[in-house]
Amino acid sequence: MYPNSLTQLARANPFSAPLFTLQKVEEPSQSLAAEHGLNKRTLAAAAVAEGDSCEFGSSHYFIMCGIGGILSCGTTHTALVPLDLVKCRLQVDPDKYKSIFKGFSITIKEDSMRGLAKGWAPTFIGYSMQGLCKFGFYEVFKITYSDFIGEENTYLWRTSLYLAASASAEFFADIALAPMEACKVRIQTCPGYASNLRQCAPKMFAEEGLWAFYKGVVPLWMRQIPYTMMKFACFERTVELLYKHVVPKPRAECSKSEQLVVTFVAGYIAGVFCAIVSHPADSVVSVLNKESGSSAIGVLKKLGPKGVWKGLVARIIMIGTLTALQWFIYDSVKVYFRLPRPPPPEMPESLKKKLGLTE
Repeated sequence: MYPNSLTQLARANPFSAPLFTLQKVEEPSQSLAAEHGLNKRTLAAAAVAEGDSCEFGSSHYFIMCGIGGILSCGTTHTALVPLDLVKCRLQVDPDKYKSIFKGFSITIKEDSMRGLAKGWAPTFIGYSMQGLCKFGFYEVFKITYSDFIGEENTYLWRTSLYLAASASAEFFADIALAPMEACKVRIQTCPGYASNLRQCAPKMFAEEGLWAFYKGVVPLWMRQIPYTMMKFACFERTVELLYKHVVPKPRAECSKSEQLVVTFVAGYIAGVFCAIVSHPADSVVSVLNKESGSSAIGVLKKLGPKGVWKGLVARIIMIGTLTALQWFIYDSVKVYFRLPRPPPPEMPESLKKKLGLTE
């Protein structure tokens, strides 16, 4: 509310910003706002929408998102174990495994087709736990940070919000992943060390103690946090751009199947960028978990600027497919269980009024 004289003076000000005009806006009282639920979540309406099985931002919602993360990450990473195995071997022994196709042929020749499945158990367990934390905590942090900065800043700084929420979630997700990732790499890259998780975990503990399972957590953060930040932020913004510039009709008019196609395409685009930004750290993690007593700095020096990019093509194929499938499965879980799926963000009415975009 502005007095008439001040309002007129402000409007006559020759230095006023051209995009902003002061307007008389009726602010709802606190009691009225509470009555109509205006103080609830700012990222999307907290009320249960028609057809949704739960309230957006509720405990049930977060739990189901975590289950979606388990299904999306655990199944996809396990399905791609053969490619992951060849990629890891290409990173730690590039002289022997010179290319993807050479890696597959040597592995099949030495270990038969069964050898391509080495490390499937720690992969499934580790990445299921990671998926639980990654997707579940992302939703938690995204809503928490959004509530903290408010509706208008959520829209204006949405990319930063996605980056912050995904980085926070991945920090905890990697702690859950680290033990199984260490076992997986040891099984896949050290012939004769152990053939399965039951043999590998006790042997590693006996040789190096608990440190054996967590010595790779820092390079894992170096690999996974940039990867996840790119995965979520790039996906969210790509979905927004696809609906704005590519899809010929609004999201609300698209069928569930059409929406899932958009999800898959956006996921693959995000996956390519994810692979590139996280590959050097991935190479370090692979060598670090193979060699006992090694350090991240030592491995980095040993590999050199060129060595850290070995296996990038395999990783782009793997991560692009992986990320697309993960988002597709995660979104499908939301559709199947009728979880709230907020549409791409739009400028809040309050911000439009401040910018003078509404009459």
